[in-house]
Amino acid sequence: MQQIARQELMEEKPLETIKAYIALTKPRVIELLLVATIPAMLQAERGENNIALILLTVIGGWMGAAAANTFNMVADSDIDQKMGRTRARPLVRHTVSNRNATIFAWILTITSFLFLWLLCDSLLAAVFVMITIMFYIFVYTKYLKRRTHMNIVWGGAAGCMPVLVGWAVIKDNLTTPGPEQWWQAIVLFLVIFFWTPPHTWALAMKYKADYAAAGVPMLPVVRTEAQVTWQIVWYTVATVLTTFALIPAAGWIYAAVSITTGIWFLIMAIMLHRGVLRGAEVKPLKLFILSNNYLALLFVGLSIDAVMGLETIGSMFALG
Repeated sequence: MQQIARQELMEEKPLETIKAYIALTKPRVIELLLVATIPAMLQAERGENNIALILLTVIGGWMGAAAANTFNMVADSDIDQKMGRTRARPLVRHTVSNRNATIFAWILTITSFLFLWLLCDSLLAAVFVMITIMFYIFVYTKYLKRRTHMNIVWGGAAGCMPVLVGWAVIKDNLTTPGPEQWWQAIVLFLVIFFWTPPHTWALAMKYKADYAAAGVPMLPVVRTEAQVTWQIVWYTVATVLTTFALIPAAGWIYAAVSITTGIWFLIMAIMLHRGVLRGAEVKPLKLFILSNNYLALLFVGLSIDAVMGLETIGSMFALG
């Protein structure tokens, strides 16, 4: 029996190690990569569906995001030990050593750069990924996160980069060059930029004690709930208004989805703020989940609109 038990343990250990390395990449966080990159690429080539190129870009971008998240876990391994939400992470449990995690992150970084440059034929996209990784680690993780309550506002810019990566790949691979339309990529970048604070602060309200214990000055730690939810409302307004800026370059499906989901998102943010002002028991995690659904629906709407190649609102009204 003991021999069988030892054999089962030896068989389970490699599997646990593999799971630990996957956990280092923060798979659920990387979902944003898919949500942002694919619709950006489809919009960049409206009516043309280069599925193989999109798939290659997602793979290359995934490796870049995985590298950034792994570097982030290494840098945050000290404070992760103090937060209940992060105590099960591989570096805290010593399933993987910091040294091995760092090597893993560098392998992912180099592979992502070469993948996007050589297989996706876009040096610009590869450079964007490198900028993202450096910014996320050195600007956000090592500096902003532990020093200012504005950490997620400016640091969230790293999460906006997938749209630029996807846009760069399409523009570098167009067989018939046309208008670059980079303003659309900037709008998509700003949508995620303004969406990130209310999304993150809603979660931080739930885990305020964790952040306080780790010494991370997230907004809910250093401001009252009323101040936090007021900021959530205004960043939600900015998010929704920014989505409207893309309507002239899209069709009626995106227009309808952006307006209806935007109103829904804003109403829920206002309800959270009013609940706090009334002194009611609020559930900010609901807004966190809703914000995920909002962004997913918005970008699914844009993807469908772009794949169908619908006439743009701008063309209908001769707006260019």
